[in-house]
Amino acid sequence: MGASERVVPEGARRRRRPTKGGTVLSEQLIVETTLRLIGEHGAAALTVRRLGAALGCDPSAVYRYFKDTDELLLAVADELIGRTLNSWRPTGDWRADLRALGLRMHADYMAHPQAAMLACARVTGRRHEIRSVDAILGVLRGAGFPDAEAVRIYHVFVDQTLSFAALDASTLALPVRARELEARAWRETYARMPAETHPHIAATSGVLVAEMDRSGYPAALEMVLAAAAGRLAHVLEGSGPPGA
Repeated sequence: MGASERVVPEGARRRRRPTKGGTVLSEQLIVETTLRLIGEHGAAALTVRRLGAALGCDPSAVYRYFKDTDELLLAVADELIGRTLNSWRPTGDWRADLRALGLRMHADYMAHPQAAMLACARVTGRRHEIRSVDAILGVLRGAGFPDAEAVRIYHVFVDQTLSFAALDASTLALPVRARELEARAWRETYARMPAETHPHIAATSGVLVAEMDRSGYPAALEMVLAAAAGRLAHVLEGSGPPGA
């Protein structure tokens, strides 16, 4: 019997008896345990065998909820989206709302860098992702963006956020020694470049070292929001979006 054939309908999934650890399995418990294991052990943790051991159940019990580890990964990705949405409260100010959501998304992925590297490139098609797509489009359409512009800005906003999340997560996931060497390169190599050979690095070295020690996402987000505001101004003036 294939794994996909072992999936039990939603109503029949609850175990009649608790696991060895005394807990009753549920999709949410499996997702939360998987997220914890990925944080502790990286991508190698995403195996049914390791998950069964952590849950105190036979690994085959996981197949009652997920047909394979890829479906489980999509559920983990959707869980991260849900956590972000649950902590975000739109105010009606589209620019402030997108700023708050983008920064919240980035921060939540940074809290789970190992999972972020696995999840940022995935489209889950699940409940929380669908909620987020609708919410962001609602913010943009409510601000007055025409549908085509709202979709375009949504696309740029989300892809930018996820791209920075994946990039910054990969840095956080590096071994401590590797991260220290990267930071030292900016301080000890770039900060000491002579003006005779590298005049522009030498002229900006103090700012450069400080800037490269933090994520570029907040600045990039402001650039996207400013560009979107400019496009909206053209729409509201009746001249149509530039470059359309």
